[in-house]
Amino acid sequence: MKLADHPTVQHFHDHADSRVATPTVLDAAWLRHLCRACGADDVGLVEIGRPALDEQREDMLRVFPATQTLLSVVCRMNRDPIRSPARSVANLEMHQTGDHVNAVAHQVVAALERAGVRALNPAMGFPMEMDRFPGGKTWVVSHKPVAVAAGLGHLGIHRNVIHPRFGNFILLGTVLIGAAATAYDQPIPYNPCLECKLCVAACPVGAIAPTGAFNCAACYTHNYRELLGGFTDWVEQIAASTNARDYRQRVTDSESASMWQSLAFGPNYKAAYCVAVCPAGADVIGPYLTHKAAHLRDIVRPLQEKAEPVYVVAGSDAEAHVARRFPHKTVRRVGNGLRPRSIPRFLAGLRLTFQPGQAARLDAVYHFTFTGEEAAQATVTIRGGTLHVQDGHHGAPALRVTADSATWLGVLAKERSLLWALLRRRIRLQGAPRLLVAFGRCFPS
Repeated sequence: MKLADHPTVQHFHDHADSRVATPTVLDAAWLRHLCRACGADDVGLVEIGRPALDEQREDMLRVFPATQTLLSVVCRMNRDPIRSPARSVANLEMHQTGDHVNAVAHQVVAALERAGVRALNPAMGFPMEMDRFPGGKTWVVSHKPVAVAAGLGHLGIHRNVIHPRFGNFILLGTVLIGAAATAYDQPIPYNPCLECKLCVAACPVGAIAPTGAFNCAACYTHNYRELLGGFTDWVEQIAASTNARDYRQRVTDSESASMWQSLAFGPNYKAAYCVAVCPAGADVIGPYLTHKAAHLRDIVRPLQEKAEPVYVVAGSDAEAHVARRFPHKTVRRVGNGLRPRSIPRFLAGLRLTFQPGQAARLDAVYHFTFTGEEAAQATVTIRGGTLHVQDGHHGAPALRVTADSATWLGVLAKERSLLWALLRRRIRLQGAPRLLVAFGRCFPS
């Protein structure tokens, strides 16, 4: 049969006059109404060319080249479940709301498809592009910058989006639309964050500093223990165990059961205490303003006083924080799986794993020269608990490190011996070797 004679092709040509033209510009009010009708609590629109999206525009267009408009979706979580010290209660609320966000986005895309408009809805959280883990960006869209650009709130010092009405008790989604809109939203003119520092007080690993600085590795290692790098660390513990008794000495029965629960039900977060204690948002702030003592007694302290395992990397700022601030909690030393697989990812990831406390007394400039498959030069300056990374060599270094790129990445992944690399001159130092040891203490993994 020729293509022209196929019934489907003939039907297409026979009904050409009745087909409605695909709209190129969508009414913004209609889009917002559609999203709310599908179950969203709030929605905002952003054009793909917005400067706030510069860092992720290429990623989004790679996935969906037709993208012209981003529709940001907000769905509320119930507050009391999130505030519960019982992790099962809090995680159930997060999973149910996360599923709802994905369902809303799915319905919006289905409605747009029926209207002849192309659209795509990346996941609210999981699943992700795990073929890129751990060396690259595993998510399709960073929902938080989109929500901020769409006028749905701003980031608080805890790095969660705070909606002006619902506070941070929200989850976010994004729909990529292959058409322009008649109007777009702009960021709100103020930050709902009260800077009350309750998130600082509640965080079990000290990931949020009073200054507003954020220790990404500390949060990632504990809260994401049963996701991503924490899961791979658990698998490696199984592989490294000589028998069942050895495994039980490495991993407690409750931890094994918790990992099974994450695999069977969905990944469980170990602590969303920063979200739980946050009083910001018009619908949330009332009880805090009228009864601050009750807010501290009923919401903050139960989380602080909860006896629980806290997962940290040995020698990290988080380990020191738990010992100092929460001695009644049990420190569990683990790996976090943050091992870069490329030199660019190593350099970019330094700021994520940097430990200001460990670097407080270090004042040094490092010149790195990478050879081999990934040739590169970089300057890393650590001074007074701060980190600065530059391309190329700048200033007078206290230590020069010349390394074969593959060997360096193997040492970071603990797959090769540093001593072996030094003896074989795969890694060469000019300066005091103690400075390389000091450098390593600033980036434990």
